[in-house]
Amino acid sequence: MQLDGKRVLITGASRGIGEALAGKFADAGATVALVARNKDALDNVAGRLGGTAHAADLLDPGQVASLIGRVEEEAGPVDVLVNNAGNAVPAGFTEAPDDVLRMTTELDYLAPAELCRQAIPRMLQRGGGHIVNVSSMAGIAVYPGLVTYSAAKAALSHFTAGLRADLRGLPIGTTLVELGPVPTDLLDKSNDYGPTAKSFQRFYRLHMTADVPKEKVADDIVDAVRKNKRHVRHPKRSAWSAMLVEAPRRMTELALTGVPHR
Repeated sequence: MQLDGKRVLITGASRGIGEALAGKFADAGATVALVARNKDALDNVAGRLGGTAHAADLLDPGQVASLIGRVEEEAGPVDVLVNNAGNAVPAGFTEAPDDVLRMTTELDYLAPAELCRQAIPRMLQRGGGHIVNVSSMAGIAVYPGLVTYSAAKAALSHFTAGLRADLRGLPIGTTLVELGPVPTDLLDKSNDYGPTAKSFQRFYRLHMTADVPKEKVADDIVDAVRKNKRHVRHPKRSAWSAMLVEAPRRMTELALTGVPHR
């Protein structure tokens, strides 16, 4: 997809990976429509990049239900949807606050799926588009303290594979992004729970994972949209595990070649 003149909606865009993505898509010539809860921070990023700000709470199903329509009414058609917003609360599963299970599942899986459900028919009416879902290597390998987060990200990854099958033959691309540690506020939270912190330290010592700058992640996601790549995986040393999990999905996809998907 040529990004010049396209509109890219990015959730979780006020900081971290989302802010980096906004800058890289704007550098590529796209107009960015930015979504996050913090209106002041969002306005600041949008102002710098010549984009539009659409403050919304993705934990509110009512706001999520009307978000794509609202953004298109306020800014114009969405060509690329980037579901980047996410959160983790490292803690023992039964020791976490009562609302963590619902909130994490809402933000990391249900909201992205619902936004896809809203955006895809609109994209099809206009002749095409692209979906980017930002997941995690935690959806493959579960760390102590991240049970709920890992389950939600696993759901998002599997959902994206199913979506790709559903969209076979249609002019909408999908990119699944599976990330290990990226230095952001979210990664800092891993230090809040001892078992999670020690697990990360073990993987660092074994050279099984490594930090990847958010700017590198953003560059590769923009490139994936341009080239209609199915996957972005970081760090590269962990990509083998994502490929192993993807193998049964790919085998099923190949076995169903020629079977109608609609």
